[in-house]
Amino acid sequence: MPRNWSEAEIDAIVEDYFDMLRLELDGRGYNKTEHRLVLMDTIERTKGSIERKHMNISAVLEKLGLPSIDGYKPYRNYQRALFEAVQTRLHEDAILYASLTGEASTVRERPPEFTIDLEQVVDPERIYEDAPLPLEISGPQLPEDISKIIRKFEPPAERDARNRMLGKEGEEFVFELERQRLSMLGRQDLANNVRWVARDDGDGYGFDIRSFHGTGKGSEASRERWLEIKTTNGPKTTPFFITRNELIVSEENPEIFRVVRLYDFRRRRRAYRLEPPLADRVRLSPAIYSAHP
Repeated sequence: MPRNWSEAEIDAIVEDYFDMLRLELDGRGYNKTEHRLVLMDTIERTKGSIERKHMNISAVLEKLGLPSIDGYKPYRNYQRALFEAVQTRLHEDAILYASLTGEASTVRERPPEFTIDLEQVVDPERIYEDAPLPLEISGPQLPEDISKIIRKFEPPAERDARNRMLGKEGEEFVFELERQRLSMLGRQDLANNVRWVARDDGDGYGFDIRSFHGTGKGSEASRERWLEIKTTNGPKTTPFFITRNELIVSEENPEIFRVVRLYDFRRRRRAYRLEPPLADRVRLSPAIYSAHP
C-alpha cells in the first residue's frame, strides 16, 4: 500500500513545481527530467509518483484559475494537504502570485517577449478552440474543507475583472487580430473601420470591439460582429463575469454578438467563442445583487 506523502515531501514538490512554473512563465528553458531526478533523491519517490503529484498540483491551480505547467495535465485527485501547501506558497510570495495572475502593478517586470506580435499569427483564426462544456467549467463538487481554503483566495472572476490592465491588453489583442483577419481576407476597407468601442466610446455598449464578418457576398461581408472580450491568465475553464447589460445586448443581438474568451493569455494566448443564448453555453450564477434599503 502506498505510503502517504509527508508535509515535508509535499512542501518540497510544491516548491519544485513553482520553480519550474516561474521559469516557464518567464520564457526560460528548464528540464523536467532533471527536476524529477533531484526530487527522487530528496524524497525517495518513484518517477510515476512524482509526476502524478505534479499533475495534482496542476489541478489545484486550475481550480484557483491560475496557469499551470505545460505538459502536466490536471489530475483531479484533490487533497487538503496539497491545497494548504499551495496556499501557503502563494500567500508567502506576493510577486509569484502577481506573476501568475498577471497583475502588472505588482509584477516587477514583464518578460521581454510579452508583446502583441501579430506577424507571428499566420492565420488569426488559429487561436480559437472549441468552448468547454458548462459541466467542465463548473467542475466536481469539492469537500467543504477544501472549499474553505479556496475561499481564502480572491475568486478568479473578480480578480480578472479588477485587473484592468489585463482586460485592456486582451481587448487590444483582439482589436488588432480582427484588423489583420479582415486585411488577409482582402477587405482592408473593413479592417480600417474596426472600432475599439470600449476604449473610444465607453463601457456602456455591452461589447468591446465592433468588427465585421468579412466573408460572403454583398452585404453579408460587411455584417457587423460585436465582440465582448474576457481575458485571463488562467486555464480554459476559469470563470468570468458577464454583466446584466452584456447579457441583455447578447439576447437582443444573437446574430452578431459573441463573447471572445482569451485564456492562458501571458503564455500561449488561446481563445474560444460563445454565441447567444449564453445560458446554453455556460452556467450562469448570480454574483452581485443591488441592495435597496
